[in-house]
Amino acid sequence: MAAIETYGLSKTFGRTKALDGVTFNVSEGEMFGIIGPDGAGKTTLFRLLTTLLTPDSGSARVLGYDTVTDYRLIRSQVGYMPGRFSLYPDLSVSENLEFFAALFGVKVRENYDLIAPIYRQIEPFGKRRAGKLSGGMKQKLALCCALVHRPSVLFLDEPTTGVDAVSRSEFWDMLASLKAAGMSILVSTPYMDEARRCDSIALCDKGRILCTDSPRGIVSRFDGRLYALSGSDMYGLLKAARDSRDVVECYPFGSAHHLTVDNGFDAGRFTEWLAGRGFRDIELHPVEAGIEDVFIKLMHHE
Repeated sequence: MAAIETYGLSKTFGRTKALDGVTFNVSEGEMFGIIGPDGAGKTTLFRLLTTLLTPDSGSARVLGYDTVTDYRLIRSQVGYMPGRFSLYPDLSVSENLEFFAALFGVKVRENYDLIAPIYRQIEPFGKRRAGKLSGGMKQKLALCCALVHRPSVLFLDEPTTGVDAVSRSEFWDMLASLKAAGMSILVSTPYMDEARRCDSIALCDKGRILCTDSPRGIVSRFDGRLYALSGSDMYGLLKAARDSRDVVECYPFGSAHHLTVDNGFDAGRFTEWLAGRGFRDIELHPVEAGIEDVFIKLMHHE
């Protein structure tokens, strides 16, 4: 049995199509990533799967239960950590944890072994109000509250947005431990480095799934030639490269621009062409494509 199954899920708010025929499956014990920018429909998808919204069309099942008719059964067996900090800021760390345990009819001590690796890091601050915690500590507390009833499936909507790099890494190490223990995890993120830590990922944009595969499988879909271009005048290089007949696409990528080119592209000739237009200190070299490059290519061709 799949942990999560979706079939043609669609949801509209007014004139906005938040989800448009979304279909994918998450296997038991799998860490599955939903990857996309703001406005891609990630949060709407999570609210549908955790039974907080109902779809306009399509259907979904979590642990074999229908998200519309069996919502009570689903709610008792899943953990959900929304994108925004949703705990009670005026309650202490320990009070928040005890409150969420009580909602599910359990005691913290019953499942302490599951949350212990995470909770021990914030337990010394048990009397501190949740609203006074740092970003990373808030996320750890929120994760503990989502796990305190030992769910079978964990939903995490952009859990590390706004968190420092060290806390982000620690958080994903915790998720890896939960997955190793057999928990099924659906996590959304706009960060491509986090996407690489998932077993499978779905690239989504404007409410639609562009493709679904393993991170390695996604990268293998890039079938063109890719170059990195940099120089002293980055904005000028961007405009010039986009005007070149030899360049299919050019887009900013970190400290360089990435160029997708056709089979007739000659790097030396292109460099001379740029130099003839006054560009100096040009660096151009082939690079391997990443998930970001596949995503941008799919977005541009949708």
